[in-house]
Amino acid sequence: MRVGVVTFPGSLDDGDARRALGLAGAEPVALWHGDVRLSAVDAVVLPGGFSYGDYLRCGAIARFAPVMERVIERAREGMPVLGICNGFQILCESHLLPGALVRNDHRKFVCRDQALRVESNTTAWTTAYAEGQEIVIPLKNGEGGFVADDPTLDRLEGEGQVVVRYLGSNPNGSYRDIAGIANEVGNVVGLMPHPEHAVEALTGPSTDGVGFFTSVIAGLVSA
Repeated sequence: MRVGVVTFPGSLDDGDARRALGLAGAEPVALWHGDVRLSAVDAVVLPGGFSYGDYLRCGAIARFAPVMERVIERAREGMPVLGICNGFQILCESHLLPGALVRNDHRKFVCRDQALRVESNTTAWTTAYAEGQEIVIPLKNGEGGFVADDPTLDRLEGEGQVVVRYLGSNPNGSYRDIAGIANEVGNVVGLMPHPEHAVEALTGPSTDGVGFFTSVIAGLVSA
């Protein structure tokens, strides 16, 4: 399966995402922010970093990159898309996911190994996990607080669109401890923690992140 990873000016974790996909069994494909085609990829990852220097708002300029026009179109057709950290911000700015990511409530950058609970294993990116499974993967953000109005939060909860939730202390003030969400059909997922940094025992706090990548590969193979 060919999974594209978009590089924007300021992306930091695109190489890590490609490595994680390769270890999981996919063929990683490098995509450039100026591309107008997706090189026949089966899924796309929007990686972490500081796209376009986080000017205006995080992800606000990246949302208008030429490649995103095609990503948005394909996502609405059902292609799996995963946004990690800055990628999550881009998905919200693109209106593929509801809500927004704002500055951490303590006004400081946070970097730590973060405990999470998998709330939904029915998305394209989480089928490898058990519902309620607790995992640990790295978190690093300065604008990671997920916010939305109460009706949106109630809908996300009621429709099973909360994908992962923070355990222990809330690292950034995200409403209802939400660390990641999905769209209504589950092909688009955004999360603030970094699963691509937890795929090898040598370098990560765990290998708990690999399931995000094996999940989408298994789904594509069986489709």
